Amino acid sequence: MAEITAGMVKDLREKTGVGMMDCKAALAATSGDMEAAVDWLRAKGLAKAAKKSTRVAAEGLVGLHVKDKVGAVVEVNSETDFVARNEKFQAMVAGISKLALNANSSTEALKTMHFPGSPHAVAEYVAEMVATIGENMTVRRTAALSVTDGAIGSYIHNQIAPGMGKIGVIVAIEGTGDKAVLAEFGRMLSMHIAATNPVSLTLDSVPQEVLAREKAVLEEKNAGKPANVMEKIVASGLKTYAKENCLLEQAYVHDGSKTVTQALAEAANKAGGAAKITGFVRMQLGEGIEKAEDDFAAEVAKMSGH
Repeated sequence: MAEITAGMVKDLREKTGVGMMDCKAALAATSGDMEAAVDWLRAKGLAKAAKKSTRVAAEGLVGLHVKDKVGAVVEVNSETDFVARNEKFQAMVAGISKLALNANSSTEALKTMHFPGSPHAVAEYVAEMVATIGENMTVRRTAALSVTDGAIGSYIHNQIAPGMGKIGVIVAIEGTGDKAVLAEFGRMLSMHIAATNPVSLTLDSVPQEVLAREKAVLEEKNAGKPANVMEKIVASGLKTYAKENCLLEQAYVHDGSKTVTQALAEAANKAGGAAKITGFVRMQLGEGIEKAEDDFAAEVAKMSGH
């Protein structure tokens, strides 16, 4: 019997879009013959997913789940918004969201976790759903936050089912006071984050390449100024950038007269203890995915042989 290598399994998976365990079984059943393995998967009804896997999946849902001191968000894509409203798809996203609590922000780990009520891991279960529903689907990404003593705030924007929508936000607030008060502030803050899309918590945590780009723009705008003047201009410009893009410096959307830092201090005082925001995640459906634009005229010309 031919040796079935990890590379062969990987190649078959890329060729068909079918899960790794099924690909391994197909290769074993066909003595490592790649084309025969494809046919084996087709015969089993699993390779229906193959042609779908090349289609851009930029719709779908962002799922969110919070339990105790952990919160997780996950993006599961489909090709059309119609499928996102399918109850089977929503049930799948809900199940994956719950599993994401234990995936430690690793999408690859999440894909290998056992999907409840199924003999398959998440990746293989999604492949089954592709075959059943008839659209390409992918578990694109996940992220999680936890607190040791505090609360996880959360919010779903454009919610179409409990815990599922177009934007999901979680925020971790470490605090010693009334957890219900902290959780409610966390919910309001999550709405703020959904609306303002901050880059980071503070200016210090903004990625260096982003800061470098901001500095370069300021320097170009003020080219020719003396070095000491340029230093002040850059410092002032970055301060303005922080007020617009760094969560703790932003004006609080629910009360523009105070910053998020001030709103946090008020919430901590109401809760009867200290509080600190330690992290946040804002996940928006389809963010960064390039959707293919169909050239209808070119398609017609191709069909007519011109």
